[in-house]
Amino acid sequence: MSDSIIAIVPAAGVGARASRPGQDAVPKQYRPLGGQPMLRLAVSALLADARIAQVRVAVTPGDGWVDDALTGLPRTVWRACGGATRADTVAGALADSGAADDAWVLVHDAARPGLPAEALARLIDACLKDPVGGLLALPVADTVKGGHERVERTLDRNGLWLAQTPQMFRAGALRDALTAAAVAGVAVTDEASAIEAAGYAPRLVPGSLRNFKVTWPDDFELMEKWL
Repeated sequence: MSDSIIAIVPAAGVGARASRPGQDAVPKQYRPLGGQPMLRLAVSALLADARIAQVRVAVTPGDGWVDDALTGLPRTVWRACGGATRADTVAGALADSGAADDAWVLVHDAARPGLPAEALARLIDACLKDPVGGLLALPVADTVKGGHERVERTLDRNGLWLAQTPQMFRAGALRDALTAAAVAGVAVTDEASAIEAAGYAPRLVPGSLRNFKVTWPDDFELMEKWL
């Protein structure tokens, strides 16, 4: 089996939740953090591990920001193969990559620019020895409530994890899982959920608090403090 690794960064969304009313309609992955576009920081975090042969960024057709955001980065290409959903974008990027079935594919959120090099290395080390692959994740520390406007129940947090990225699987397995999920109408919120729906159990690899996803307007200030 091959130990070749490519990384895919789906960057076709707009990140509406991260914008305050009246802000410019710049997709959140291009908003600056410490003077650099968030997407550039996320890609740079992946390039910190020399075992990743290439980072492939999937953007929406007509994207007018990616050239300026990523110019000059080594081992990085960008393609206008983004789709309507995350799953569509990852599937399009996989097809565009031409990766062999046994190649490793590592998918990382553009909105996680704080990925530490040691967490990335920990994931790669664990997955290269695993028959399925896995993902970075953190055990739930807080009490978890279920409900809408009022609490309906308290959930047992034992065995609950917060999924992060990167998530790393063989290209063929991920391709097949995404296709099967689309045909079956299974909601795919991350790559691991597609692999799970295909009957596999991805490995959970301890992640990092610093690797949180920039989702809400206040998250930009918090991430800048981490960086």
